[in-house]
Amino acid sequence: MSGFQTGFSSQAFQVAAAQGRTALVGYLPVGYPDVPRSLEALAALCGGPDDPGVDLVEVGLPYSDPMMDGPVIQAAGTLALERGVRTKDVFTAVEAVRAAGKPAVVMTYWNLVDRYGVKAFARDLAAAGGAGLITPDLIPDEAGDWLEASDEHGLDRIFLVAPSSSDERIVSTVAACRGWVYATAVMGVTGTRAESAPAAPALVARIRRLCPNALVGVGLGISNGRQAAEVAAFADAAIVGSAFLKPLLAVDGGDFARGLADLAAVRRDLAQGVRTAG
Repeated sequence: MSGFQTGFSSQAFQVAAAQGRTALVGYLPVGYPDVPRSLEALAALCGGPDDPGVDLVEVGLPYSDPMMDGPVIQAAGTLALERGVRTKDVFTAVEAVRAAGKPAVVMTYWNLVDRYGVKAFARDLAAAGGAGLITPDLIPDEAGDWLEASDEHGLDRIFLVAPSSSDERIVSTVAACRGWVYATAVMGVTGTRAESAPAAPALVARIRRLCPNALVGVGLGISNGRQAAEVAAFADAAIVGSAFLKPLLAVDGGDFARGLADLAAVRRDLAQGVRTAG
């Protein structure tokens, strides 16, 4: 494997950098509160001409054994599965994000891709306009089929590194990435936290020392604009998930329009945060 490769999804990072700021990446799962309304929520992440949205959307694919997800994402994913979401719905969600004017990557556990068929998933993701795939439980050493399929269809592949990753593991993981590398700022499951993870700046600094050309997104724990600004001071992207889901879960079965309005308020706060760091 050669050194780090830029890709379709990294264009969002580059556009933000040209504006003198860090990119904002937003996650929501397809299928919550149901498939049609999840498409509305994903579009709401994208903002509008005078309402800054996220720069890149992570479309989550709910899974029955979400070992790395925190309670907020687990709750939404469980409800989505109970309400009938299917793997194929993720491609419709990607199309909706692209129609809203933003690039989209899919985040999923590998078993779902494997069961769908690696080549078929890559083909259908590319046909929907998807930029690539984040695979939290797949390491490059075991990703031969995905490396081949992603090359065939021009898709980005985003692998994860953590504070516990050795220097050798960071180098090999970044070399296998295309687009950007996902730095998990904390050990453990996802979810908002009151304070930013103290290990994050050191991990990003280590990635930059070992792989100077890599683009690095930091996720797990960002809940507000202040934390987004802190991450924006040292990373190429701030990644947010649970904070966007909480407003929707708060009105589950109730006033969805209010949930969307509250989600938009969270988005504006986070968008202002990544701009504050300058």
